[in-house]
Amino acid sequence: MIVIAALLLGALTGALTARKRNGNLADMLQYGAVYAIAFGIVGMLATLIIHRMAV
Repeated sequence: MIVIAALLLGALTGALTARKRNGNLADMLQYGAVYAIAFGIVGMLATLIIHRMAV
């Protein structure tokens, strides 16, 4: 669940960053994908740490 939220948050953050820098649609999609991957990895690590601490 955390990973999905992180992916969506990353995609939104990336798209808004590209838009702020006056990027076109391709830029927004690329930034969104890169940020989603980065946020997804962080979300996955957070999930693993939380799960390990709970056991």
